[in-house]
Amino acid sequence: MDHPSTHLDWNHLRAFLATAECGSLSGAARRLGLTQPTLSRQIAAFEASLDLLLFERSARNLMLTEAGRALLLDAKDMGKAAAAFGLTASGQRSELSGTVRVTASDIMSWHVMPQVTQQLRLRAPQIMLDVVATDTIQDLLRREADIAIRHVRPEQPALIARLIGQKTGHLYAARSYLDARKRPETAQDLAHHDWIAMGDPKRMRDHLAGMNLPLPIEAFRVASENGLIAWEMAKSGLGIIPIDDDVAAQAPQMEQILPGSFSVKFPVWLVTHSELHTSPRIRLVFDLLADLLGD
Repeated sequence: MDHPSTHLDWNHLRAFLATAECGSLSGAARRLGLTQPTLSRQIAAFEASLDLLLFERSARNLMLTEAGRALLLDAKDMGKAAAAFGLTASGQRSELSGTVRVTASDIMSWHVMPQVTQQLRLRAPQIMLDVVATDTIQDLLRREADIAIRHVRPEQPALIARLIGQKTGHLYAARSYLDARKRPETAQDLAHHDWIAMGDPKRMRDHLAGMNLPLPIEAFRVASENGLIAWEMAKSGLGIIPIDDDVAAQAPQMEQILPGSFSVKFPVWLVTHSELHTSPRIRLVFDLLADLLGD
């Protein structure tokens, strides 16, 4: 005989997940578009069906019990799976067709967009994705692109931005370069090595100085506005470069400099314009990108 907990009510699980993430019934009710009494009844029914106490009630908020914390990760996975199912179903609608232009840095366009595009093709086969690889800030307000993947939050109030993750980077150089030159043992040693700049060398020098890594401008022996070219220069053994750890992991010939030092964390923002609310195809691609890049 099946236990009652094997027949979960999806509405109850959504109520549990939203309440756990918001920390209050009022916040979860707003997210789900429900009244607070209705949400409270769903939480109570969910606890009764599981025969578990999931929340500890206080005057102002709700705290997860040990059982609630144990179930939260699985609930999040189920929520993501349900969201992906809904997005895929939406993408199969024949009227959702046309082109959506997505701009990302050349490094991200090369590193992640092929896999993202493959998933988009499976989930929304009627939509043509145009990937604009550039490190410049495309003007979404002038429709140079529909969606942008950026590492800084836009300041224009007419744009919609969602923080979807955070990436880390460190300093890397090719093993051939480090074998030919003495490996740096201290931060001071780095000033005597060759560096590769992504973009303007002075701007990169100032950025590194803000990380307590002062370098003379003469240390930058190679520069390119194209991140892929700069990365290939580093891989060929021409100097040190700061790069996303996920990108570096794909190049076995690269070695991290002073491991654990000079870590850089940078956010990943998904940005679009207000047409997100009126264009089903842009909304679909925006949500799919948030889902895929968030993973």
